[in-house]
Amino acid sequence: MEAITSKSLSSLLLFFFLVLCFSAGTLTSAHSTSSAPDDFIQASCGATRYPAMCVECLKSYAPTVGRSPRQLAVAALAVTADRARSASTFVSGLTSGTKPARTREAGAVQDCVETVRDSVDRLRQSVREMNRLGRARSSRFTWHLDNVQTWVSAALTDLSTCLDSLAQNGSGRVRAAIRNKVVEVSQLTSNALALVNRLDPRN
Repeated sequence: MEAITSKSLSSLLLFFFLVLCFSAGTLTSAHSTSSAPDDFIQASCGATRYPAMCVECLKSYAPTVGRSPRQLAVAALAVTADRARSASTFVSGLTSGTKPARTREAGAVQDCVETVRDSVDRLRQSVREMNRLGRARSSRFTWHLDNVQTWVSAALTDLSTCLDSLAQNGSGRVRAAIRNKVVEVSQLTSNALALVNRLDPRN
């Protein structure tokens, strides 16, 4: 009777041990699955010029992006276009309701109004173009990707033009306020372009 009891106890302990192992494995697997998109974004952002900003802006998109480089690039462009629109509204607000001033600084601000607005248009156009890529490595894919790369590069040039004009002709708080906004958008645009370039099969 004692032998049977010992055997039963050993079987029971073995059963609980297996249950614990299974539970631990399930929890580990669930954790790995949930952290995979975050790890993917972290790794992908490592290829950008401003990785910390990249991760911070895109981590909330992890469930949608999954492990898709294309969806990550689309998310980066969408975020950048939205920030560019906000910057454009801010810069335009500095000139609305005022008479045109004939100063070099006023000219620099007006340059920024126009160039930042152009960058918004190019970034929004790029988001739409990303949805037309089609099958990877096809001629259609390459053609649309070339368009996106061209437009995002042009948006980056627009923003640089604004910053250069401010550096040469701006002064005081106006220059600082605009510069902060435009620098942020410029950095986001640079990151978005880096993620778009990763889709190019010719790289």
